[in-house]
Amino acid sequence: MTRITASIAGVIVTLAIAIQALAVPGRSGWWERDVPPPAFSSAAPVPTSPAEPIPTPPNCNRAFFTSILPPEASLENITAVPQGGSHGEGKANIPYPTNPTDLPALCAVTINVTSSPSSSYRFGLFLPTEWSGRFLAVGNGGFAGGINWLDMAPGTHYGMATVSSDLGHNGSATDTSWALKQPEKKTDWGWRALHGTVVLGKKLTAAYYDGCDITYSYYSGCSTGGRQGLREIQEFPDSFDGVLVGAPAWWTSHLNNYITQLGMYNLPNTTDYYIPTPLLQVVADEVVHQCDLADGVEDGIISRPDLCTFNPSLLLCPSNYTAPINGTASCLTQPQIDTLEKVYSPHYHEATGELIYPGLTLGSEAQWFTIIGNTNGTPSPFGVGYQRNFLFDNATWNYTASYSDSVVDLADRIDPGRATADKYDISAFKSRGGKVILYHGLADGLVPTKGSQLYYNRTIRAFGGSITDLKNLRNTTEFFKFFLIPGMQHCWASPAGVDAPWNIGGAFQAGVMGSGLWSVPGFEGSESHDALVALRKWVEEGREVE
Repeated sequence: MTRITASIAGVIVTLAIAIQALAVPGRSGWWERDVPPPAFSSAAPVPTSPAEPIPTPPNCNRAFFTSILPPEASLENITAVPQGGSHGEGKANIPYPTNPTDLPALCAVTINVTSSPSSSYRFGLFLPTEWSGRFLAVGNGGFAGGINWLDMAPGTHYGMATVSSDLGHNGSATDTSWALKQPEKKTDWGWRALHGTVVLGKKLTAAYYDGCDITYSYYSGCSTGGRQGLREIQEFPDSFDGVLVGAPAWWTSHLNNYITQLGMYNLPNTTDYYIPTPLLQVVADEVVHQCDLADGVEDGIISRPDLCTFNPSLLLCPSNYTAPINGTASCLTQPQIDTLEKVYSPHYHEATGELIYPGLTLGSEAQWFTIIGNTNGTPSPFGVGYQRNFLFDNATWNYTASYSDSVVDLADRIDPGRATADKYDISAFKSRGGKVILYHGLADGLVPTKGSQLYYNRTIRAFGGSITDLKNLRNTTEFFKFFLIPGMQHCWASPAGVDAPWNIGGAFQAGVMGSGLWSVPGFEGSESHDALVALRKWVEEGREVE
């Protein structure tokens, strides 16, 4: 048994994740290396002095790529990056303006693909000089459109060829204006750009390395990136051998509408039931006070919210309480407590009784400002932007007059961009040996943690199991593992003042800590700390993640 640990700023905390070695023989060969050879070994490229010309690999040139691209694709850029170098698009890349640094020697390629008469997408490809025979695709976040160069970088330190798509536009995570009356662009964002990137990216990779086969293909993404990975294996089970999926926003037709509903619970911001953003920290502190010890350890981290019976009435202001004029109240009124309970509760369809979305989890309150902060008097753009620019194609659509649960019905029917990833029978992926690691932070206040629990439970049912009486779980767990990470917010970080572990080598995590970092700092390449390495060991050597 090897226990995976997570790190934050050098603090190492043991997570409840373990790896069991099953002694399944791995494939022999040079591609089996976990990391490229040391920088100054005889097998490694020697760093070039800045005063000397950068050696260019034989195929890292415009003529080579132009000769092998299909008619719908064109070469935008090709750059030979020296060991220790950097590459990206800087501030021109709106959602990902930070370029990765301290890269291994590689060839960086940018391709533009026409996906329809009214749409196109771009993708970036890192082709390391020391290739391990592996391929890694990485995802995006929110509605962002941009090549995620920063998330591509960690894989190259393992000798992986890595790829990322801009999904057909250049915009921030909350910007949906590009989607207005653009069905083809919605399709690129929903699934087509990633799939096309994977297919062409693999062909270019194999050709670049003189026709060598890709031995294993992987995926890593969180949030929208998590949704992308799930949808890809649902529709195209041959794309990947293993996927690392974090906090997936998988139920697009429900989640983005539910976010609007959550915002409306706390609007208008002139009412007596409105909870101002600063007061959310008061709620968060009380939840820690009541729920911290549910797991038997007092550490400021809520590890078992399911074992906590939270009593919100302890937040109720006394009858003689007067809130400070220019400060934050220290308690809630009864109408505010009513709002609080709505946010925690699942929302069911008012007419059919169908579950629209589970509620938010105890311990996630510090991040609620992202969806019920409403400081501008409107719900989150993750919700309203979806309705206006994806669903109704009406930039002035008025949620106050028009939103009801029937909006979810419409979204289910048309599913703009075919983005929703709600297929639970992924037996075609399983049958070819595919493996899934799904993780979600218990302090996630943006994409509710219970959504991942719902997806996992429905997958168990699709494979003939039952989570309630623990029957036939092995049908799922032999290829699909689900982990909850205490204290982790959406994809990375923990609440202020809480030193919870969150870096497990997942999407966005290395880049958040530094542009030149990869894996888990101090534990690079360790299957006990890096979930991507653990996934690879599971896929290639049968070391099952427990």
